[in-house]
Amino acid sequence: MKQGDIIQKTADYVRQQLEGEGSGHDWWHIFRVWKNALYIASQEGGADIFTVELAALLHDIGDHKFHNGDETVGPRLVREWLEKLALEEELITTVCNIVSGLSYKGAGTSSAMPTIEGRIVQDADRLDAIGAIGIARTFAYGGHKGRELYNPAINPELHDSFESYKTNTAPTINHFYEKLLLLKDRMHTPTARAMAEKRHQYMQDFLNQFYAEWNATDHLIETPEN
Repeated sequence: MKQGDIIQKTADYVRQQLEGEGSGHDWWHIFRVWKNALYIASQEGGADIFTVELAALLHDIGDHKFHNGDETVGPRLVREWLEKLALEEELITTVCNIVSGLSYKGAGTSSAMPTIEGRIVQDADRLDAIGAIGIARTFAYGGHKGRELYNPAINPELHDSFESYKTNTAPTINHFYEKLLLLKDRMHTPTARAMAEKRHQYMQDFLNQFYAEWNATDHLIETPEN
């Protein structure tokens, strides 16, 4: 089977699995990560595009967040799919390793990604967690999990272990400080770092407006003149 056919078959499979999902981890999240990964790869060079595409498309199949925190489900499902396509073992192992190491694991933890393909896909995934879409996805997930919007009495926590991070149930606003605002400085590639700057600032502006409205002080914010 040609690589293009494998990619299309994989995209169709992932879309069938995730289309209509309501927490922000749906097919369109996969689609954006896929396209951003391709763009980053085109700018950076040196990556195997086939590996990048497979890892981007399959990165959220079996996400631990939807399998009681089990981190083995994703790589296992990825392996089963790629073996069904009769791909080489070396490629299967590479893609599984990328998927296994992709998730953010807390402010006090490291997430080493040894391959350029993995770094590109991780950057693309993290870009979709910030900016306007990142904000929308964050509140979609918070609502999906039944979390408070914001509670001034509950401070953000910079988690020092993946276990602490993934079992956290804090209000949604805390997630900005526990993860989203930290991602700009965790991008691997120059291309992603440049893309992250504008998205990061958008989140900062959103939070400023959020607190102003929460505290009924938004009337004090100056509106730029046209």
